[in-house]
Order: sequence, then structure tokens, then C-alpha cells
Amino acid sequence: MIAQKSVERILDTARIDEVVADFVTLRKRGANLLGLCPFHTEKTPSFTVSPAKNLFKCFGCGRGGDTVKFLREHEGFSYPEALRFLAAKYQIEIEETQEQRRDDPEEILKDQLFVVNQYARDYFSKQLFESEDGKGLGLSYFKERGFRESILKKFDLGFAPTSGSALTIHAVHEGFRAEILQQAGLSTTHNRDFFRERVMFTIHGLSGKPVAFAGRILGKTAKGPKYINSPETPIYHKSNVLYGLYFARQAIRREDNCYLVEGYTDVLSLVQSGIENVVASSGTALTAEQIRLIKRFTPNMTILFDGDAAGLNAAMRGLDLVLEQDMNVRVVVLPDGQDPDSYLSALGPEKFLHFLETERKDFILFKTSQLLKQSKNDPVARTQVIKEVVKSISRVPDPIKRGEYIKVCSQVLQVEEALLIAETNKLVAADIQKNNRDRERQERREDIQTTSPDPTLPTAETKPEKHPPQELDLVRILLTGGDKIIQVGDEEYSVANYILRELEEEVIQEFKSPLLRTIMLDFMDRIEKGNSISPKVFLQHPNEDIRNLTIRFLSPDYQYSDNWEERYQIVLHTQRMPEDNFARDAQLALQRYQLHKLDHLCEMNAQRIKEAFEAEDEEQYLHYLKFQQELQTLRNNVADQDLNTVILK
Repeated sequence: MIAQKSVERILDTARIDEVVADFVTLRKRGANLLGLCPFHTEKTPSFTVSPAKNLFKCFGCGRGGDTVKFLREHEGFSYPEALRFLAAKYQIEIEETQEQRRDDPEEILKDQLFVVNQYARDYFSKQLFESEDGKGLGLSYFKERGFRESILKKFDLGFAPTSGSALTIHAVHEGFRAEILQQAGLSTTHNRDFFRERVMFTIHGLSGKPVAFAGRILGKTAKGPKYINSPETPIYHKSNVLYGLYFARQAIRREDNCYLVEGYTDVLSLVQSGIENVVASSGTALTAEQIRLIKRFTPNMTILFDGDAAGLNAAMRGLDLVLEQDMNVRVVVLPDGQDPDSYLSALGPEKFLHFLETERKDFILFKTSQLLKQSKNDPVARTQVIKEVVKSISRVPDPIKRGEYIKVCSQVLQVEEALLIAETNKLVAADIQKNNRDRERQERREDIQTTSPDPTLPTAETKPEKHPPQELDLVRILLTGGDKIIQVGDEEYSVANYILRELEEEVIQEFKSPLLRTIMLDFMDRIEKGNSISPKVFLQHPNEDIRNLTIRFLSPDYQYSDNWEERYQIVLHTQRMPEDNFARDAQLALQRYQLHKLDHLCEMNAQRIKEAFEAEDEEQYLHYLKFQQELQTLRNNVADQDLNTVILK
């Protein structure tokens, strides 16, 4: 596992603004950075990055955290994967401890698959550039297509040799287990290479790691499918990957547009010609996950279609899915018989780019004109065209954009606008009803699961722990400012020392929340040993629940706006800024906890009074009654004098 000092170095070095900027377009806003949240759909930026706190926070969906949390939420990384990603970004060497790993077995398998894929990538590359077959077959194929060596190396292209088990033999000799090679899709169950005598395309995940491979057969007379891909594995799900996206991210954000093509060589050709904001669906139908990947970087997509009419119609039928993701979709149709690679070669980069910019058309309007051409004034066919167009318009989430499409399409289709509005509204209402039914069914299933006595089903105990608010408030103050120095009377204390001095260990052991009790005792232990108690320590805590709680407190739902002082010259005169008011916060939190404990004691003693009365034990009854009066007096004094709280019972 990763040594703790390596973890600390990684987290100390990683800057939240630099990490998030690789995935989200950010703009300066006062001391913070602002952008559109990558975790939910929004048009007004509410995603805030605080370089000073090294945290992010979305005030729309509520997600927040540090660099590791962002990568885990955004990329689906495990905690170790996120740390390794940051280490690679900042070129930090990771030290491993000799302790037995306690990670989830699935995470260990993922790590092993990444490592074996990296080995295979390097092996295929070496075969392409150094072996006789690789240079004679693979490299000559790429050079005939006009690809320079620089582009081949950038995209990690390679060659799978003709020998039936060459990769498998070499990998096993290097210490890789045959089972891992099989699970990665590199070897068959008979220990033969899955890829043989093919040029190899490495498929990268969004982090740049090789997650899979695609092999193209060589020779017109060769038998077998033209392309074969790695099977799905724990690190490769075809529907979640776009070829070339790792290399295109920055260009897509910079150009605010993503070109989508079908093939691997189309991507290589466009990138080599200077058009870098391009990805490929790799011959598969576009999925919602792939669309959301693109939307992380831009809401604008331009799809390049080959000139084949049958293929064009088939592709258009699946593009309503793109509209559902609130993307701005445009299409470019290439001349018949051309694909992006061949047409780029024919025109040259400048003319090809000019062609893309002048010929791209809005998807819905393009679809409308295409279907009208095919209807040939047949009334029945025109009716079907109208239904198809309305279906596409209804998929657009933005009602204003839907209205604009209806206006334009009513003119193109020569249909009354009111009719299109009515038909569109029917489909929108039907979708809303379906979504509501699906949500209700899901809620019913969750209710059944949380109340089911079946031990194989989740129970109510699996719900997130609800912490007593008084305990939570004390822990909040410790995690956000336990190391701050405050003055109480004539004495100076750290916030943590002051709170823990007032509570004592016996009181902490009575905390109802196990997590909060653990944090309080952790603070006590660190103070006794003279260890750091700064918020950074708990952001890096090995306990994930403690890390998450620290992140939650350091990125609150509400913040004191910079505009009050900068724009309106309104400043706090009666107290310190909220984040610096630890002395008063600590005192009030302790008093609220004391009041909570007194309330609980009053309830317990009231039960004793009731039991003594029912047992006709006059001595005990009077004893508990007197004690209750003392408790209530003490409780009322705390509430009235310290907290200005009115007790109603």
C-alpha cells in the first residue's frame, strides 16, 4: 500500500485549481474560481473552487471535497487510484509499505489489469518499431496511410506479432500470471495471444492509462474481422470510453466544440493535421455515458458522417439521446464515398477545416430536411416525418430551445406552430409521467428493502448515520479549527484543548455517534502525543468517513459573500468573520451540549419518579423529585443565562 508520507506529500503538492482545471472550465471570481458543475446539469455556474482552502464545492448539487474527492467522484477512481493519478501528474515517486494490502479485492484486480495493460502497450510498441515483422507490416501500413512516427508514439500504436503466443510467453516470463492476462483480454484460455498479426490501437481511459486495445487486421486476403477489441473488464466498459478523449480534453475545452468521428484512423488523421478536438465512438452506437463524457468539457458537439445514405439514416435514429443530455448538436455530411481520413487527405487541412465550419448544420434542422427529401411529397410519409421531428424536439430539456426549434421547423415543414406545440407537449408530458412512475417504483423498492426482515436485503441500519446535532457541532469546530489559538479569560488555549478539557474522556465515551466519538478520542490522543491537529491532517486521514466529514465541514453550503465588503462596503463590526469566530463557537457548542445532557438527565429522572410513584416508594419518590427540581434549575440557568433559550417544558 502507499506509504503515509507519500500520501501526505501528494496531498500537500496537489492544487485543487490545477486538478479541476483539467476537467472543468474555470473563471476567476474574487478569491475563488467558478465554473459549470461537472456532476449535474446547470446553466448558471455554481461550482466553486477555493485555492486557499484547496477544496471544491457545488452550491447546486452540494458535492464538495479535496483533490482526491474530486477525482473519485469525477473519474470513478478508488482512493489509491486517485493518489496514483495525482502522483503521476506532479511527478511524485510513490513509496510502498510492506504491509499486507487491505484494499478491496476488486481494486487490487484493477491495479493488476492496469499494470498488465501497460506492459502490453509497451510490448506492442516495441514490436512495431523494432521487430522485422512490425517494421515490414505494421509500420509500413501506417506510413502508407500518411501517419508520422510522432503521432504513432503519441497514441501508443503498436503491432501484434504473427506468432500465436509471443506476448503471453514474454509476459509470463516477466512474472505476470496467465489468469491476469486472460482477464485483461490479452490471452485466451489456451494461453494463445488474443491479438495476432494486427496493428494495435491503445484505448486510453480519461486518466491516460491503457484500459483496452483494438487490433486491425492487415492484408486484403486475411481472414477474420477487420477490427477486434478487448473484451469488457473491470477497467474497460466500451460504453464509458471514447477513443482519443484523453488527448483531446484541453483542445475540446479551448475550442468549445468536440468533433465526433467513427474510426481510430479518423482521429489520428485529424489530430496530425492540427484538429485536436476530436474523439471516436469506435464504431459503436453512442451511449449516454459517452455523451456525458464530452459534456464535461463542452456542450457543443459536431458529428462527422460518411456520405453513405443508409448509414446516415441509421446513425440519426440514435442521436435523440444526445439531445436529452442538453447538448448542442451539429452534423457535417461528407461527400459520398468519403470518410474523414480520406477527405482530409484529398482536401488538405485548411480546406477540410473550412469545409467543416461552413457545412455543419443543426441536427434537428438537418434531420427535418433529410426526412422531407425522402418523403417525396407523400402525405403518409410526411406525417411520419412530422412525428419523427416532434419526437426529437421533445427530447430537448430546455423549454426555450424547444420553442425556437418549433418555430423554425413549423416553417420548414409547413405545419401550424400550434400543432407542433401540442404534439411536443404530449410527448414531454408522457416522459414526465413515466419518470415520475419510475421514481415512485424505485422509492417503493427502497422502502421495502429498508424494512424487509430478509437478512439478504439492506436494512434501515444501512442508511447514513444520523449524528446528534450537539455532538456534531463540537466535532465540526474541532475539524475546522481545532488548532486555532483562542483566549478564554486570562488563559490561551487551542480550540481542541479547551473543548476536551471541558468534556473529559468519560463524557466523550458517552457520545451516541460512534464516528464522532472516534474523532473526539483521536483528537485527545493526538494532543497527548503532541501530534498535529490541523484540518489538513484529517483531510488525509486513513478513515474515509473522517475524511468525508472533514471535507463536508470545510466546504459548507453557505459562505459569507465577498460582495458585501467589495461591492457594498458592508463589513462585520460586532464580531469576527464566521470562519474566525472559534472562541465564541466553542463556548456555545459546549453549552448546547451541556443543555442537551441536562435535558437527557431530566427525562431519565422523570422516568424514575414515575416508577417510584407507581411502586408507592415515598422515600425514593421524594428523593428523585428533589433531584428533578435541581436539574431543572440548572438546565434553565444554562438555557437562560448562557444561550438565551426559552425552555417550554
